[in-house]
Amino acid sequence: MTEDPIEIGPRVPAEVDPVTSWAQQVAAGEIVAGPYIRAAARRHLRDLRDGSARGLVWDLPAAMRAVRFFPDMLALNGGRFTGQPFHLHPSQAFRVGSLFGWKWSPDHVDPLRRGRRRFRRFYDEEGKGNGKSPMLAGIGLYMLVSDGESAAEVYAAASKKDQAQVLFRDAVAAVEQSRRLSRRIKSHGKDPVWQLSYRGRRGDRRFFKPISADDGQSGPRPHCALCDEVHEHKNRDVIDMLERGFKFREQPLLCMATNAGTDRKSICYEEHTHAVNVVTGTIEDDETFAFVCSLDDGDDWEEDPSCWIKANPCLGEILTDTFLAGEVRKARQMPGKRNGIARLHFCEWTQSVTAAIKRETWAAVQKPLDLEALIASGVPCFGGLDLSQTRDFTALSLVWLLDATKGSERMAAKTWIWTPEDTLRARAARDQAPYDQWAAAGHVEAVPGERLHYGWLAEALASINARFAPEAIAGDQYGLERLGDNLADLGVSLPVVIHPQGFQKRILEKDPNAPEGQGEVFLWMPHSINQFEEALGDGRLEVDPNPLLDSMAAGVTYAENRSGYRMFDKEKAHVRIDGMVSLAMGVGMALCRERSAGPSSPWDDPNFTMGGSWG
Repeated sequence: MTEDPIEIGPRVPAEVDPVTSWAQQVAAGEIVAGPYIRAAARRHLRDLRDGSARGLVWDLPAAMRAVRFFPDMLALNGGRFTGQPFHLHPSQAFRVGSLFGWKWSPDHVDPLRRGRRRFRRFYDEEGKGNGKSPMLAGIGLYMLVSDGESAAEVYAAASKKDQAQVLFRDAVAAVEQSRRLSRRIKSHGKDPVWQLSYRGRRGDRRFFKPISADDGQSGPRPHCALCDEVHEHKNRDVIDMLERGFKFREQPLLCMATNAGTDRKSICYEEHTHAVNVVTGTIEDDETFAFVCSLDDGDDWEEDPSCWIKANPCLGEILTDTFLAGEVRKARQMPGKRNGIARLHFCEWTQSVTAAIKRETWAAVQKPLDLEALIASGVPCFGGLDLSQTRDFTALSLVWLLDATKGSERMAAKTWIWTPEDTLRARAARDQAPYDQWAAAGHVEAVPGERLHYGWLAEALASINARFAPEAIAGDQYGLERLGDNLADLGVSLPVVIHPQGFQKRILEKDPNAPEGQGEVFLWMPHSINQFEEALGDGRLEVDPNPLLDSMAAGVTYAENRSGYRMFDKEKAHVRIDGMVSLAMGVGMALCRERSAGPSSPWDDPNFTMGGSWG
């Protein structure tokens, strides 16, 4: 993930604005934080500078009113903290202040947003023991008594009622420890308390209670919904149930807090991915606030205690170094405990597939391309074509070989992506990705209909081929015959070379004088991936920016066979990766062999031409 430089601006004292002060210290490197927390800090500072253009305003008094509610009204419960005023840790003040301080301007073009709070969703992922549950309970109590919402309903939510009670008990304990709140909030029930109720100044009745999926029929209308330990949620039922009730509220808030999990197909990983995409700018979502703790690539929590604070922002105040050192010692001594400790205390998504492409590596190669200049330069062009299912995405990547010096080739690439228009919104909701917004911005072309018709695609490919004249396009066998028939109807021939996407090889030529097992020139996915990966890592590949392609890059994962060869795994990827497949094939096509300029070039072999005959 490239960390764009941000002007920190004149330093703000923490006692004046703890939110901005903390963000400035993180952005300056004075507070150690992980990559996505650094991104959250930069987002705050950028919005202070540029947010007014989007209708955002920073309401410092509103932020401070929420931050001060905690020590003024709440006391802590448990162990050495019992009875102490709830002074928020600076990282917690950043979160609470951000949630209540960022607003839409009073003259916003959307009348439903004017003067309302900006954030409606909050995703918080951090190591266990950093006080996330008491913080959420405090947010719920603030929205119950101090947010001015008539007949406010506040819920501590989980898949099971006993799980929901865990967070709710923190709220009950906070009320019992508070002299001021205990006089104004009534507890219903005993061992356990099942509801907290409060009468507003206008006589309206408000309540705070636990809720689970089993209560879905009750039709809640939340002003505030608190979901703790989201990694334990089996599906979206609880969160969807609560968010459906938001339509009755002017400025509701969903708070999700969790440790890292294990299941990449879970609701938690879906929310985790969305939060990371929002905070890094891959997706624009002004209504989601993300605080995602993680280590940097290369951090070794088993050997380097200096990185612990990245996953544990309250280390040293709520959580102790001694405790974490003991957990690390257990991980070393008992391998069976390692994954659990890595997940709970160091924000590692265990049992997940390692991302193939690091965000910072991908971001470093983004560069807008001058396509007309590339055409005029006359440098050779090659391609990769991924013909996916007709209801999903099809991608074509063109790769220009800017410098053909063997071993240090430099390339530039652009990817075109097509998808059916009629199902775009439904798939955007299913995949939690703004496909419709990207289509409107021209990053993906939405083709009318429920399916991507090959006749339409043939015309699009023919147009691109005529403009850029690629020497060869690598393509998987899937769908090529049907596409070839449509191209033939147009009288168009594309120079397609079969490039398997699995572990099988496609031998293009063999030096008859070479020893057995040598002298072969071939296309196969593991080799193309290696070439692509090396070009990315060395900075030898420039990629024309496209947010949909960014999303695909973040979702690429590997499958590996017994010999250690790797290929992209579409089945295990949590997002569509078709554009990355086409890009890797295009790089493999560009680098697979020595070039010859004469008529004996294998690109002139009619068996490699698509549109009539097939290789």
